[in-house]
Amino acid sequence: MGLGSYIADLYEGFTSVWDAMVVGLQGYVDKPVTLEYPDERVRLPKNSRMQLFNRIEDCIGCNMCAMACPVDCIYIDTVKAAKGEAMPEQYLGKTRDGKEKKLYVTRFDIDMAKCCYCNLCTFPCPTEGLTMTPRFEASVLNRNDLVYHFSQMTPPEIEKVTKAAEEEKKAAEAAKAAAADAKAEAAKAAPPAAAPAAAPAKPAAPAPTPAEPPKAPEPPK
Repeated sequence: MGLGSYIADLYEGFTSVWDAMVVGLQGYVDKPVTLEYPDERVRLPKNSRMQLFNRIEDCIGCNMCAMACPVDCIYIDTVKAAKGEAMPEQYLGKTRDGKEKKLYVTRFDIDMAKCCYCNLCTFPCPTEGLTMTPRFEASVLNRNDLVYHFSQMTPPEIEKVTKAAEEEKKAAEAAKAAAADAKAEAAKAAPPAAAPAAAPAKPAAPAPTPAEPPKAPEPPK
């Protein structure tokens, strides 16, 4: 090992240490690029697709969003409102754009663990109640906590409206069956209809008159 090689190694070691020190010292001069989360958050683009939210007051239970979802992460159960049943206005009534609500939405769940954030479910919503929010923080310890429940009906209320709908359906079926039975009984009790009289026979057409034979020409005189 010669003196020249020793000096070259010494120079290389000194420059490598100096380069590392320069990189470290630049951190005191350059502006920081790291955000101090959660005190600071990334500003998301305007049309970012994040967590879904359903404004249940405007939901009419049409099931259009669930049919449009490619991963089947939306679950909806509805019950038809019985006539004359008194329930809070937020369950029926009208939506913000004036559409009448005829179904009780007893269940509206979204499993965000299955959601692919495609935004396809928001387009067919007739009341524009289903939207994607800027909220993206969904870290949970239990996966079941990613299933969001939007229906506001309590179990006793769901049981009440379900029972009323079943009773109304049974009553309608019984009335329909009674009407059919009454119609059948009326048909049996009615006298048999008289056979229609035969139409009079048409008179026979007269026989054609035979044509007279042509006369022979008279002889000349």
